[in-house]
Amino acid sequence: MLCRLVAAAGCVVCFSIVVLAQTEKQPAKASRPFVVLSNQSLTDLEKKIETSNKTEEVFGSTGVELRVAVQHEKGKGDALAEVHDASDDVYYVLEGSARLTIGGSLDAPREAEPGEWRSQRISGGQELEIHKGDLIIVPRGTPHVRSTEGKDFTMLLIKVYTGGRPAPAKKS
Repeated sequence: MLCRLVAAAGCVVCFSIVVLAQTEKQPAKASRPFVVLSNQSLTDLEKKIETSNKTEEVFGSTGVELRVAVQHEKGKGDALAEVHDASDDVYYVLEGSARLTIGGSLDAPREAEPGEWRSQRISGGQELEIHKGDLIIVPRGTPHVRSTEGKDFTMLLIKVYTGGRPAPAKKS
């Protein structure tokens, strides 16, 4: 009987060693292709979208905690102020300028999508003129709105999400 228990214990130990060897932690594999945009590629992308108010996705998809896009705005003065509950925004101004109102609080906010708040105005925000080369970090929960009325503006937009990027809202 003792021999059988020792033999069974030996089998369990051997099996455990095999399983541990097979499940040894390894570095993560790339989840998608990497992105390299040369200066010329980025310039071409800017030219492609500069004819209208448009955003061209560079990196990101549902479930990804990061989104990178190049966004162009021209003469857009009627944008709604916004607050994101679960994402930070990083702007790097590539060309032009815009008026940015940031901070304060949204007047009469309404939830346009889950965790995405909009308002006609911001109370108590700071108004800034942002220009080519400026870097702006807008933490989640911070009211902000840009106006490009009478201006031409292109920025690199980086969004960092808590818990992954939400799926796009379903259109009715």
